[in-house]
Amino acid sequence: MNPTLNTIDIIVSDMEASIAFYARLGLEFKLDANTPEHAGCDLPGGLHVMLDTEGFRTPLLPGWSAPTGGPRTLLCFEFDSPAGVDAKYAELVGAGYRGIAEPFDAFWGMRYATVADPDGGGIDLYASLPTT
Repeated sequence: MNPTLNTIDIIVSDMEASIAFYARLGLEFKLDANTPEHAGCDLPGGLHVMLDTEGFRTPLLPGWSAPTGGPRTLLCFEFDSPAGVDAKYAELVGAGYRGIAEPFDAFWGMRYATVADPDGGGIDLYASLPTT
């Protein structure tokens, strides 16, 4: 029996700020009617992404504390064009989110940039570079 990866859970410190950030990337989170410390978003292909507040998850994870330093996990968002990467990076940084890596042309043939979500999690923005 092989397990199926179908859900990603992101622990957040501020639900409202996180929902607003991910909305800028096109994800529409809906708060759970019974538990406002939990929100979910269904993506095409069957992937479900959850946001849980630190207060909600901490009792379920004995000894857990928020990580320090750089992001340990990166969520990667693909764009149709390199210009899309540049525009979204500029929008997010202009809205006050921290840029980690400004847009650059990567040696593997993609335009790449990284920003931090409200809790410092890494968000990669990328698009294939035109082939010549």
